[in-house]
Amino acid sequence: MKRCLLALAVLLAVSCGGHRNDDKMIFRYNESAGIATLDPAFAKDQSIIWGCRQLYNGLIQLDTALQVQPCIAKSWTISPDGLTYTFTLRDDVRFHEPLSRTVVASDFVYSFNRILDPDVASPGAWIFADVDNFSATDDTTFVIRLKKPFAPFLGELGMVYCSVVPHEVVEQYGKEFRSHPCGTGPFKFQYWKEGVKLVLRKNPDYFETDCDGSPLPYLDAVAVTFIVDRQTVFLEFVKGNLDFMNSLDASYKDEILTLDGKLKPKYADRIHMTSTPYLNTEYLGFNMETAKGSSPLADRRIRQAINCGFDRRKMMKYLRNNVGMPGVYGFVPMGLAGFDTTVRYGYEYNPERAKRLLKEAGYPNGKGLPRLKLATTANYLDLCKYLQQQLGLLGIDVQVDVNPPAALREQIAQGKSDWFRGSWIADYPDAENYLTLFYSANRAPAGPNYTRFKSKTFDRLYLESRTCTDPDRRTRLYRTMDSIVMQEAPVMVLYYDQILHFTHHNVTGLQSNAMNTLDLRRVKIEK
Repeated sequence: MKRCLLALAVLLAVSCGGHRNDDKMIFRYNESAGIATLDPAFAKDQSIIWGCRQLYNGLIQLDTALQVQPCIAKSWTISPDGLTYTFTLRDDVRFHEPLSRTVVASDFVYSFNRILDPDVASPGAWIFADVDNFSATDDTTFVIRLKKPFAPFLGELGMVYCSVVPHEVVEQYGKEFRSHPCGTGPFKFQYWKEGVKLVLRKNPDYFETDCDGSPLPYLDAVAVTFIVDRQTVFLEFVKGNLDFMNSLDASYKDEILTLDGKLKPKYADRIHMTSTPYLNTEYLGFNMETAKGSSPLADRRIRQAINCGFDRRKMMKYLRNNVGMPGVYGFVPMGLAGFDTTVRYGYEYNPERAKRLLKEAGYPNGKGLPRLKLATTANYLDLCKYLQQQLGLLGIDVQVDVNPPAALREQIAQGKSDWFRGSWIADYPDAENYLTLFYSANRAPAGPNYTRFKSKTFDRLYLESRTCTDPDRRTRLYRTMDSIVMQEAPVMVLYYDQILHFTHHNVTGLQSNAMNTLDLRRVKIEK
């Protein structure tokens, strides 16, 4: 016990003061959003996902190209009918101390049934909605049987919800497992003062090695702070008190980036920036149910006019420093099968077409068109004001209504906003995860169809795509569905996001992918 307390004191002193003990590698990053839990059953936000990624493993994992790779499962087979998945597990994976026992197939049976347990109320229960049962044939054979085929299912198993947890520790702590995590990951839990600091220590028994056979991870510890003010976070990073900074905030974007999205020369000698497409579509949605009747948004021509009535490319240059790609294609973002820059069903800036559509709808130059209310949050106010100004030139009067994030989410879920700002970050790397937002059976609040879009043709194609095992055929179905969405315009795509990671030059080996996974297993910090 005395040795553990001494180790903790050393870690805290090192990470709080911004200096390192000569023989320790401690990776420090900040989580402004806070971490609500370290229980993977509730890993619905990026901050929780990043924390849990360091503590837990699942059957499979996604590599930097989003391809499925082995993890605790070293191999698997899928039956010809697509209903039975049989996984062969490694026999050298152990839960963290003090449990320190080997993971067996029955642990996955327990962990996955726990996600489905209504008393647990995991937000990840939808993943297993079409599962018939889980079973353990023996200690190293785990079987999942589906009620009906679902082509993207294997990729879904890479989500943090699908991590393995030990029943002994979960049952010992109950709901307090959130702050007493025990997994199999590269780091193990050490200390957490909520809202102040989280410390994870290297797991000496971790089962993965590098290509030379050396054990992973290289780091001795990970220290997470919870500074809320993003400008302060930026200053702490520049001073060297943080090793890593994710993404970009309006408060400092012009300080660190040029207008074309490049790192400014004054930082080039000490900061390294990496960029990759992000599976995140930012959009504005129209409520297709409340838009019926007297609302002008019930008219598809009005929605189309709004779509082609503002310049997304100019928006990206001046409001986003060209971080991201203008949303002129479909709803499916860059990086997934179904995205295609040659398609013609998206919306480019075309004010003449917008004027023509307004005239056809009975509102020449916007005359007689009632004021339209756009619900958003403070973080997107500049973007929405830009839209307001652009559409105003066409005679479309837009009122921007700023709401707290939680209030806006509730309005959208309950269908109380006619026009709202939204975003969709991929749960798993398949275009189906984006097109599910327009399947009529997924109508909010029970599902993610926040626009309440309904199309018999779309629904038929969507159901076909879910069971289609031919990837080329499935991609064609995705593009057809995407074109239907763009034609009917229940959404206006703003942009496809981009990941920016900033590190100091002495940090090497940080890996990620288009789902913005934080992989610290191969990170080293040079002295």
